[in-house]
Amino acid sequence: MLRLRRSMVVLLIICLGIMVLSACSSKKSNEPGSSEGAASESSASASQEENKGDGKKIEIKYWRHDFAPEVDAIKKLIKTFEEKNPNVTVKMEVIPYGDYETKIRTALAAGSPPDIIGLDGPTLAAYAHQDAVIPLDKYMDMDGNKEDIAAPVLESLTYKGKIYAAPLNDASIGMFYNKKLFEKNGIELPSKDPQQAWTWDQVLKAAQKINDPANKIYGIDPGWGLGEGEGSTFVKLPFIWQAGGEILSPDGTQVKGFLDSPESKKGLAFFSSLYNEYKVAAKELPPEAFETGKLGIIVNGPWAISGFATSHPEFKLGEDWDIAPLWKDAKQVTPNGSWNMAITKGSKHPDEAWMFVNWVTGVEGAKVWYQETKNLPARLSTASAFPELSEYPMNIFVEQSSKFAHPRPVTPAYPVVTSSISKLFADIGVANRDIDEAVDEAVNTIDRALQKIK
Repeated sequence: MLRLRRSMVVLLIICLGIMVLSACSSKKSNEPGSSEGAASESSASASQEENKGDGKKIEIKYWRHDFAPEVDAIKKLIKTFEEKNPNVTVKMEVIPYGDYETKIRTALAAGSPPDIIGLDGPTLAAYAHQDAVIPLDKYMDMDGNKEDIAAPVLESLTYKGKIYAAPLNDASIGMFYNKKLFEKNGIELPSKDPQQAWTWDQVLKAAQKINDPANKIYGIDPGWGLGEGEGSTFVKLPFIWQAGGEILSPDGTQVKGFLDSPESKKGLAFFSSLYNEYKVAAKELPPEAFETGKLGIIVNGPWAISGFATSHPEFKLGEDWDIAPLWKDAKQVTPNGSWNMAITKGSKHPDEAWMFVNWVTGVEGAKVWYQETKNLPARLSTASAFPELSEYPMNIFVEQSSKFAHPRPVTPAYPVVTSSISKLFADIGVANRDIDEAVDEAVNTIDRALQKIK
């Protein structure tokens, strides 16, 4: 999730290069998965028989960004896949995160893309809109077990009624709180039941009791500070959704009447009040404020559990801090969406490419992926296969992901959407800007981007 913080630059690069993507061409993909290498093998066996017939070796190229734990997991899955499919070789190229989208864009424009690319959820619509990646519906219907994919995840992979990627995993966030500060201030601890989320009012009252700026102790950081970036957008959007608002219309073509609705403005007003009216959120926080006992409540995801254990082993889950479901207002809503695998239109081997995509993201491959990465699963069968995922604290994220998740807008204009939303929250938080005025500016900016797409 820390990678989300850097995604703003990536998304803006996509936005600048969106017209270039129309120069894309085409390649190919393949199927099934198991821990040792078997999930569903119907289409795989057909391609294998063809390959055995002519004796030709097929090479599939797969590009993804660098992230060591995931790269190591993919290497293991490549090994088992190639053992099961000896006529298909998978060549993975790992690209530095900051260069990733630029390299893909360049390859697509040159007509020499890899067969498979890793896609972050918000970038999917831009690639699909420019015909750079192929719909996976026929593969999903054949052996992709799409009914096993959590509905909000499937929605985030769908553009204009077609599925354009297979999910590696999902993401969710919860309310992390400093247990010692709660106890010191006589605050009743929140429930760990995913369906018993605290209300905004309860969160505010707890933050007010904890807040002691004279001693550099602060009540809450409601959304990873006030900086801009995709991570900032990801964790702040729930304020709008929880109040009953939306960013865009259901078909993704209209912003007016949605982002500027009374409900959306209510969510923005509450966020602003934490900084400017109640002053329980600091506009500048010291580094590692939560881990060092200077901050009562934060928002974060399951990735932070191991992160805290590594960086601050003295700061123990269950003793010093705990996790509760993300707060709610009119609705209980959490954000979702993460990295996926897509097949480029330029692939010459889409059936074989699908074989590998499904090997990694299919029913059995998803279990291996979870075992190796501990990322929040996108498949329901993975969530039910590991007892730890039905136990605290992971059950909070799993249940939120399946019952309360809301995908970010699926639109080719998402780079403009995320930059505008991130700026909007920063404006009303840092500068205490008039909400009507700030919202109008964001609406007009996003509307221009939507009109260009039309």
